[in-house]
Amino acid sequence: MKNILYRLFIGVAAVAFSGCASQGLPYMQNGAPLQSLSQSGAGKIKHIVFIVQENRSFDNLFQGYPGADTQSWGYDSKHKKIKLQPVSLSTQYVIDHSASAMFAACDGTGSLPGTDCRNDGFDQEQSFGGPKNYPEYVYVPHKDSKPYFDMAHEWVVGDRMFQSHLDESYVSHQYVIAAQSASSVDLPYGQWGCSGGSYDEVATITQQRTIGKYIRPCYDYQTLGDELDKAHLSWRFYASSFGSRSSGDGSYWSSYQAVKHIYYGPDWKKDVISPNWKFITDVRKGKLANFTWIVPVCDDSDHVNCPGGYGPSWVSALVNTVGKSKFWDSTAIFVMWDDWGGLYDHVAPPFEDYDGLGFRVPLLVISPYAKQNYVSHVQYETTSVLRFAEDLWGLGQLAAADTRANSPAADCFDFTQSPRPFVKIKAPLPPSFFMHQYPRNYQAPDYE
Repeated sequence: MKNILYRLFIGVAAVAFSGCASQGLPYMQNGAPLQSLSQSGAGKIKHIVFIVQENRSFDNLFQGYPGADTQSWGYDSKHKKIKLQPVSLSTQYVIDHSASAMFAACDGTGSLPGTDCRNDGFDQEQSFGGPKNYPEYVYVPHKDSKPYFDMAHEWVVGDRMFQSHLDESYVSHQYVIAAQSASSVDLPYGQWGCSGGSYDEVATITQQRTIGKYIRPCYDYQTLGDELDKAHLSWRFYASSFGSRSSGDGSYWSSYQAVKHIYYGPDWKKDVISPNWKFITDVRKGKLANFTWIVPVCDDSDHVNCPGGYGPSWVSALVNTVGKSKFWDSTAIFVMWDDWGGLYDHVAPPFEDYDGLGFRVPLLVISPYAKQNYVSHVQYETTSVLRFAEDLWGLGQLAAADTRANSPAADCFDFTQSPRPFVKIKAPLPPSFFMHQYPRNYQAPDYE
């Protein structure tokens, strides 16, 4: 870290003292590079924790949050006004949230290149179970979402956070590590990665937003992990299990199993960690990588398909673990929901490219330098978290999505302030069967 800062400082100083800054590089006038470097959190943030939750829209999970743009009603495909109904976070049912479902929810307009959605066709998504009428037009009761609201009140919530992509979780989890998915869309036929063999394929989407050729869900593009390796910065990806190498809950959300040189290389054993609760034990032992991803198991994922409803307790446990550790003063935590899960949201996603943006999802920004009780209205997307890391450590961009993405650094943080003390988040202790994922001698996470 010190070496990176030193190189950047020397480079800026050399140009400035040569007298060439005002002639050849006008963007360096008035100390702009040093100001930008300071705004990135350089020198203060040494650890980034990226908690990826599942399948909630902003209107669904943060309905009625003070100061945020939410709406308690929507229109269906017949332009009938529908009031959103409260449905528990633990209610389990299925809503199609493929690319075709996204286009249907847009009421067709979002399927055309260069056009935005009308967000009035969510009733055209296929669903199974759940509320009898309009299962897509629902919100989570505040008693279920209270820990998330408490985090937002203590730190920052973003109400203009969109998926970088169009559809569901497989592609989502490629964008969180690589800012791309080789134009993949929807779900693979088999394993979500390199272990599926030649028979396993996933569709692609064309520039015209039609389904293109099918490819193997095993890529060899560069990821943020590769950039961190080259910069001699550490990273870890915590998940429950991986593809066909082991069975278990949550294996499909392990992003790096679809990156060939990681899955078959040394990083797989060194930096991809299972089960996911080892993050808690590692932090307690004084170990935290420069960049960390954490994905949930089904019960604590917030996924509409999953029972439980323990997501707020899980996220609270992770946040409290970091907050009580020696790492709090040097950490930025981002909590993001990977896609909309088929659930209604009233804000139309802007068209950025043939494969994005998708619907609006929640974002929480947690740090001793995060603004307090602040709603950010800046447009972000999945790859904004990657862009924050790239700007912080002077890394390059990976793809179109992180190149265009806004970093949360400028609007969500105040790096001029002293680090604020951590405030513990209270959440209910889950029933004993939720603890099945932990060994008998394991000390339970700190929920309340």
